[in-house]
Amino acid sequence: MSAGHACVDVYQGAVAALVPFLVSERAYGYAAASGIVLAASLLSSVVQPLFGVLSDRRPMPWLIPLGTAAAGAGVALVGADAGYPATVAAVALSGLGVAAYHPAAARLVRTALGGAGHTAMSWFALGGNIGFACAPLLVFGALSVPGAAGWWLLALPAALGVLLGRPAPASRRPGGPAAGSPGGAAPGAAPGPEDRRAFARLSLVVIVRSVAFTGLSTFIALYVRERGGGDTAGTVALFALFAGSAGGTLLGARLASRWGRVATVHRAYAAAAPAIAGILFLPLPLVYGCAALAAAALYVPLSLQVTLGQDYLPSRMGTASGVTLGLTVSVGGVASPLIGAAADAASLGTALLPLAVLPLLAWALVRRLPEPVTARPEEAEAETAPAG
Repeated sequence: MSAGHACVDVYQGAVAALVPFLVSERAYGYAAASGIVLAASLLSSVVQPLFGVLSDRRPMPWLIPLGTAAAGAGVALVGADAGYPATVAAVALSGLGVAAYHPAAARLVRTALGGAGHTAMSWFALGGNIGFACAPLLVFGALSVPGAAGWWLLALPAALGVLLGRPAPASRRPGGPAAGSPGGAAPGAAPGPEDRRAFARLSLVVIVRSVAFTGLSTFIALYVRERGGGDTAGTVALFALFAGSAGGTLLGARLASRWGRVATVHRAYAAAAPAIAGILFLPLPLVYGCAALAAAALYVPLSLQVTLGQDYLPSRMGTASGVTLGLTVSVGGVASPLIGAAADAASLGTALLPLAVLPLLAWALVRRLPEPVTARPEEAEAETAPAG
């Protein structure tokens, strides 16, 4: 499941990695290029929670390979260069595939794998981080191949992901959840009470985090290039951003076992603000380190927020997964055109300044989140210290 997740999320990273190419080779402005990111994300913001609701009613493991195939085909079709509307439609298809994949896959990880908690979810999320990190290198290598062949090379991870996701064997293991188990509750576990107010607050936190990270991933390569780094430096900065996210995901599970999930998320957002400010104000060689630190701080909460959402809505895990994962990959894309428009009107550096403040808003929202009382056995071992 982790490897299959990498094969899907490489296409989320690929859309951001294509932005400098679209600006330089197809003469798109900042707003138009960020509109491409919006197209990949907008469907997810609406459709992914709906896929989550459907997976609560009836498990649909076949969405895992189907979503993977659509994600890869959409990015590969960008190479057809049939005009801006066709490019938007292609990345929208990729976004739809991503939306279909995540709720079904996250539900499978949390339920069919024996009620796995935040450690298993962190390994699943790590696969997605690896896919993100590899995306700039994949795009750079594929576009170095002349002609349509390079674009179709971008579809290779999807082909591998379909093979990995097609059998969905965990859903048929002895002791796995029955197809009709309510909300995909873990075997032998009765769903606990819902905390909708906490889930709503958590959703706001996820929205703020999404805007901060997606804004960085969309524009950091262009920002580094504007500061005199060149195309190679921009690619390295984007790779550093995505690579830092992988370490942050695994670190989140370890810290949560020591501090509790809510306290870990709270402290991570406090660390993210100065790291993002470093990207914007420190000299260029230090930007790479700040990019890795910022991504790590923003990704420490990722898998923890998914399991928190599932525990706030224990009888609707698919819905919780669709909202937390869907908002993570989509809302930031909706905000990207606003950042692009501000960059066109003023400067890219000015447009990115609010991204350093957003983690502080997330920090303030997390302070009042409760640690769920329905934590899984491995999570119950964590100390539930107050977030402050």
